Amino acid sequence: MTPTAHILLVDHLADWEPGYLLTELNTGRFTQEPWNVVAVAAAHDPVPTMGGMHWLPDLTLDALDPAESDLLILPGGAGWEPGQEVPYVQVASRFLDAGVPVAAICGATEGLARAGLLDNRAHTGAAREALQATGYAGEGHYLDQRAVAQDGLITAGPQSPVQFACAALGMLGLMSQERLAAYEGVFGRGDATGYPVLMAS
Repeated sequence: MTPTAHILLVDHLADWEPGYLLTELNTGRFTQEPWNVVAVAAAHDPVPTMGGMHWLPDLTLDALDPAESDLLILPGGAGWEPGQEVPYVQVASRFLDAGVPVAAICGATEGLARAGLLDNRAHTGAAREALQATGYAGEGHYLDQRAVAQDGLITAGPQSPVQFACAALGMLGLMSQERLAAYEGVFGRGDATGYPVLMAS
């Protein structure tokens, strides 16, 4: 059965943050294993992005079941503002409890922090100060890295979409360390010497 990744479409989501990860999962161009990518929102209405696009959900939150998913992707966006984030952190909590990997970037990490979901998990985010501002109790587990993948949780800041993708693909076992290093080199640093590694079958 083809694996499935679900991405939550939060209000005014940050288009670029999940872009690399979605591309590699959907196409399988460097993993040789295309995934189903399913968009999930609170309602069936198109969801506006920060880039002015409108993304169409395939599924609503009330129909989302961790047992039918292999990964939950949480991009940043206005939907993580206090007061708006409750349904999304509830979903993330259900996935983590079920042992399904959760990949959160930028504002999503702050939403998870406010919900207490980072209090006992290694993580990173936009910056240490951004997470401190949430008043969370997990600062002792903060790592000053571009992306962190441990214990079923992937986190990153908005400046690290490539590293976010690498961390998720590595946790999922979809790329070798050699290929991940080449991918980060090509797309994160513009180092074309990694292309032969990526293109090798």
